[in-house]
Amino acid sequence: MKISMQAKLEQLERRLAEVNLLLSSEQAARDLDAWRRLNREHSDLAQVVDHLQAWRQAERDLETAEAMRGDPDLRAFADEEAAAAAERIAHEEHQLERLLLPKDPNDERNVILEIRAGTGGEESALFAAALLRMYLRLAERRRWSTEILSESASDLGGYREVIVRIAGTGVYSQLKFESGGHRVQRVPETEAQGRIHTSACTVAVMAEADETGDVEIDPSELRIDVYRASGAGGQHVNKTESAVRITHLPTGIVAECQDDRSQHRNREKAMKVLATRLRDKRERESQAREAAHRKSLIGSGDRSERIRTYNFPQGRVTDHRINLTLYKIERIMDGELDEVLDALTAAHQAEQLAALAEGAQ
Repeated sequence: MKISMQAKLEQLERRLAEVNLLLSSEQAARDLDAWRRLNREHSDLAQVVDHLQAWRQAERDLETAEAMRGDPDLRAFADEEAAAAAERIAHEEHQLERLLLPKDPNDERNVILEIRAGTGGEESALFAAALLRMYLRLAERRRWSTEILSESASDLGGYREVIVRIAGTGVYSQLKFESGGHRVQRVPETEAQGRIHTSACTVAVMAEADETGDVEIDPSELRIDVYRASGAGGQHVNKTESAVRITHLPTGIVAECQDDRSQHRNREKAMKVLATRLRDKRERESQAREAAHRKSLIGSGDRSERIRTYNFPQGRVTDHRINLTLYKIERIMDGELDEVLDALTAAHQAEQLAALAEGAQ
């Protein structure tokens, strides 16, 4: 293990001892927010220290095995023990390298997830509904809370556009690689000839803006329109002007909401979406500047980029960024996305490690 890495780990070990003392202090007991922050830090640090201790134990086991090699009767046993210890050392060093990778500051944020129907007409809108159900089922499995902020229904029960807020522990860290084009290949229910159709939807995952301080919006730069809400096919579902559309004039970004009967509540939801879109625009512009010299393994996050194909006749889901194909489409569409999300995270971490190794040369 590199000396610099070992020094960093020892520093984190000392910090864990400090956090343990702070968690048992009266001040932490009085300040619930501080206690929660310390608890999260303790969880992260404890994971690192556990692997550090396992690495140290493997080092001691290797030394013991090396010492036994001097006895001819124990040499074969010592060789086996030394090989096993060396393997554990390599494994623990890899885990520690992964845990020390720079963390995305947005990882613990909630998200605003937007799904928009693309090419494919009504079939695309139905696929948007299927994607929404997939993410809602995933949230249910992870015990995340969800709230539909805005929806534009199609005639056959799909969605032209739907926006949902997902809140919970580490939501953005799990969903941040879902942005992009999702393509479906299947026989639509409305297809009399049994032909396979291809349609697409766009998914955007944005880290939710904080209530205060994250994005400053000048009220004079907003145009707020109110109108009557309408349902699928354009029929009126509300006789009062409760729907709200907010336009940010400098950027042209628009957010609207018509799902609540209260104009005030619709305005609150639209402002939340607008703030998140403005924050996302700022973040994406910054990331584009930083990553101009290279393209990330798991994709640029460009909303026009095709990232995944769901092929129903073959029962497969393929993520094109990491060449992963799984033949369990029904389970994935029911929210069992763990294997896909874990593979994307592992690919991203591998890329980070490769970049660090390249920079160290």
